[in-house]
Amino acid sequence: MKNNISVPDIIRMIDHTLLKPEATTDQIRRLCGEAREYGFAAVCINPTHVELAAQLLEGSPVKVCTVVGFPLGATTTAVKVFETEQVTAAGATEVDMVINIGALKEGNADLVEQDIAAVVNAAHQNGAICKVIIETCLLTDEEKVLACRLSEKAGADFVKTSTGFAGGGATAEDVALMRQTVGPAVQVKAAGGIRTLADAQKMVAAGATRLGASAGVSIAKEALAQ
Repeated sequence: MKNNISVPDIIRMIDHTLLKPEATTDQIRRLCGEAREYGFAAVCINPTHVELAAQLLEGSPVKVCTVVGFPLGATTTAVKVFETEQVTAAGATEVDMVINIGALKEGNADLVEQDIAAVVNAAHQNGAICKVIIETCLLTDEEKVLACRLSEKAGADFVKTSTGFAGGGATAEDVALMRQTVGPAVQVKAAGGIRTLADAQKMVAAGATRLGASAGVSIAKEALAQ
C-alpha cells in the first residue's frame, strides 16, 4: 500500500480523458488546455484527435495518449498494429490497447499474448509506451491474473483496469490484485469511475501509478483546495 503519495503527485498521475464518441475539436482544445494548466500526466483521447493534441501540447510535459482496438478489443492484431503505427506517427507517445477479451476467456492464451506483443513492439519501435487494458469487470480473478501475466510477458509497460465502456470501472481490489501479479517493471493504471479525490487516493493506495479520469479537473480542484 502506498500511503505517502502527496496530493500534487496524485494530480500528476492523472490521464485527463475524453473518449466519448461525440467529442469535438473544441472540447479537445479545452482538454489540452486544462492538462497544461493542472500539470496532468497525459491527455487520453480518440485517435482522430491525436494530431491536434500533439500540436496543442508541443513543448509541454503532458503526454499524448490514445487508444487502440477500443473499446471492444476484438479487432485483428494486424489492425491494432496499423492503428498503433498511425497514431504514433501522428504524435501519440502512449498507446492504451484493449486485449482480445473473448480469446482470454476461452483460454487462448497464445493469441492474447501475441496480440499484445505485436502492439507493444509497434509502440516501442515508434517511441511510445503501451498500456494494456484487460477490462476487469468482464473477468474472473483468475482471468485477471492471467491477463496481467500475459501482458508482462509480452513486454507491456502498464496494465490497465478498464475502458469505462463495459459497464464497470476500477476497484481498489482489482488494482491491488494487478499490482501483486506483475513485477516492478510493469506499472498499473486505474481507469473507470474515478470521480473524486478520495477515489483517486484509494486507487493509488492500492498500487496504481496512473489514473484515467474524465473528472480530472474536479479532482485537481478538490486536491488543491485542501
